[in-house]
Amino acid sequence: MTTSPRETVGQRFDPALMQRARERTWAALHGIRERMRPGISEDEARAAAMDVFRELGYERLWHPVLIRIGANTTKTYRQPSDPDVRLGKNDSYFIDLGLVFDGHEGDVGDTFVVGHAPPQQACAQAARALFDEVADAWRTQGLSGQALYAFADKRAQALGWRLNHAIKGHRVSDFPHSVHKGGDLGDLTSSPSNGLWILEIQIAHPTEPFGAFYEDLLG
Repeated sequence: MTTSPRETVGQRFDPALMQRARERTWAALHGIRERMRPGISEDEARAAAMDVFRELGYERLWHPVLIRIGANTTKTYRQPSDPDVRLGKNDSYFIDLGLVFDGHEGDVGDTFVVGHAPPQQACAQAARALFDEVADAWRTQGLSGQALYAFADKRAQALGWRLNHAIKGHRVSDFPHSVHKGGDLGDLTSSPSNGLWILEIQIAHPTEPFGAFYEDLLG
């Protein structure tokens, strides 16, 4: 499929199963969204998520379930959430899932708003729009991973948002992709191949304590 060592896959890798894992992981994300109500905590949301995963017949998690609420939406993947945060009546949250179906990895994320929170809604929409712009630049210009994130930073600033530079995207594959040591998309000096890389976009308001996250498979 590819000759790049950073894009190595296992013997059972199947692009069709990668797409199925992606679709089922999106289904799981929206199943969690249906269970999000004002007053819920991140711990309670993660517990509800496990019921969704079982209903969908997942095999396992390949990374921990990440649900960030309120000011925690500005934190990076490895930063712990501030404790005791609950979803407000006019608030935002994001969901980041890494699930395995049929031996292949899905990884998706999106941001949602409850109640009336126009600034947070604008941020969520901006994260999706920025993802689409960057993905389109990959399709039409064949940019390297490094160039994609340079483009993302420039566009985020132009739109009035702050890009989280610690979030750089990564490989996915038949499980576990980690054995191939593909590294971060944002460090890739070549154009990423179709169906192997997750583009992650995390932005934040330049002064207010909220942000938004969106990720999906490039392909």
